[in-house]
Amino acid sequence: MALHVFQASAVLAAGLILYVLLFVGRRGRNMPDGPPTLPIIGNLHQLPKQKVYLQFTEWAKKYGGMYTLKLGPATAVVLSDRRIVKQLLDKRSAISSERPTNEVSQHIITEGDHLLWMNNTPAWRLMRKLIHQDLTEKMCENDHHKIQQAESVQMLHDMLKSPDDWMRHLKRFSNSVITSIVYGIRSPSIDSTYIIRLNALLEKWARINEFGATPPVDIFPFLKLIPERFLGNWVTRATVVHDEMHALYNKLRETVEKRREAMGPMPTVVDRLLDQQEKTGLTTHQITLLSGVTIKGGSDTSASVLSSFMQAMVTNPHIVKKAQAEIDAVVGDDRVPNWSDYESLPYVAAIVKESHRWRPVAPLSVPHALSEDEWVDGKLIPKGTTIFLNVWGLHHDESKFPNHDVFDPDHYKGRTLLASEYANSADYENRDHYGYGNGRRLCPGIHLADRNLFHAISKILWAFNIEKATDPKTGKPVEPDTSMVTGYREGLTACAYEFPVKLTVRSPAKRKTILKEHDDAKANVFPDYEKTAIF
Repeated sequence: MALHVFQASAVLAAGLILYVLLFVGRRGRNMPDGPPTLPIIGNLHQLPKQKVYLQFTEWAKKYGGMYTLKLGPATAVVLSDRRIVKQLLDKRSAISSERPTNEVSQHIITEGDHLLWMNNTPAWRLMRKLIHQDLTEKMCENDHHKIQQAESVQMLHDMLKSPDDWMRHLKRFSNSVITSIVYGIRSPSIDSTYIIRLNALLEKWARINEFGATPPVDIFPFLKLIPERFLGNWVTRATVVHDEMHALYNKLRETVEKRREAMGPMPTVVDRLLDQQEKTGLTTHQITLLSGVTIKGGSDTSASVLSSFMQAMVTNPHIVKKAQAEIDAVVGDDRVPNWSDYESLPYVAAIVKESHRWRPVAPLSVPHALSEDEWVDGKLIPKGTTIFLNVWGLHHDESKFPNHDVFDPDHYKGRTLLASEYANSADYENRDHYGYGNGRRLCPGIHLADRNLFHAISKILWAFNIEKATDPKTGKPVEPDTSMVTGYREGLTACAYEFPVKLTVRSPAKRKTILKEHDDAKANVFPDYEKTAIF
């Protein structure tokens, strides 16, 4: 009897091993083509540790705008074709809006309540609806323009006072706009304790989300059984981010709650979430994470686009001159540009779009996943497949952008509509860029972000000459490193490493205007957002 049991077990084990060798890591029938696979690991051995989107783009040249990768037992499809992106992620967004499992970001760090990583559940749809109600185009036009104008004026004022800190001023600007809207609390200084803590948190979040920063536990769950000390202490590192994130976001929410007790509610995102909590059923943790994730998204993405813009201006002085000529013809010296100038400044609007395209903040976006089998162009994409939107490949498509690595606003000549209008166009060729995602996962802050970028870019070009800094040792100009490989941070979002820039105000009249408008903002706008101190 024991012998028969042993023989049966041996046969089952042999069959399992044979199955694994024959099928795990192999591409299924009728699926899109892709690079050759190896048993068990599939294409994992071919993925670079950094800048994987560059390899994805090279494979797209060989295997087309839709191809399959096997990541061990898991399946991934990479999209670099505008038509297929529209078909699968926009038109079929009902089944392509899931997220692949993310043990580190979604489960350990954010306890399942991160809007970006949540699956297409009723809770996700409710949270997205609630945050969207405060970031609509109408809200941006009627309510948020005042703080955007004031904060971008302070950005100019800060650059006047300490131009070498220009990158920190960009971060303060983008953060203060979204924090004012979400909490009713602005970020007045680059040296604020809150700003320092948030920037440190964003850096750690980016690092833990780097490709290869943690073991592939989502692909091979058995790795979770191995003591973490043998795998780089990945749980401990993720827990540190969890603790710092919750400490900061809880502090912000608690600050609003104390202000409400003392002074009553304000027209902010968190106030409305708290007012509606009984009706919506959101937990305190969900409110905390929803508001915190919103300020995170509104802080680092806009600042990263603006950093790329600065790189492009330093290396393309002819573009600076052309943009300044357009601005000077419309604005003059006695006021700074504002949102009402948008339609009169098409070249500046094109610079905003080109800043997105040239060095995309999220070169692979955030991956989608399918909730059902889907057929595209006669090819099967199975349920559960991870969908990578190859934003880098789309933005650097040589057939659409022949000089794709050159920063050229004329790529968008005549394309003056806002990003939301192009994203919602039925014609996939109309899409200007993919910086805000797709389908049901389209960034809810798209209206606010587009306006933030125009405010900042138009004002910087109006106010300053932007030139290469001089190396104090050699006396030679410092060339910014514009390479995505060596000049940009790796992670879920890409941001240029800090580099020196020479900023000089263009005229005494412009300096006077900046100071005057900053005084006006301090007197008439900022007090509404300075009723509560965070730290």
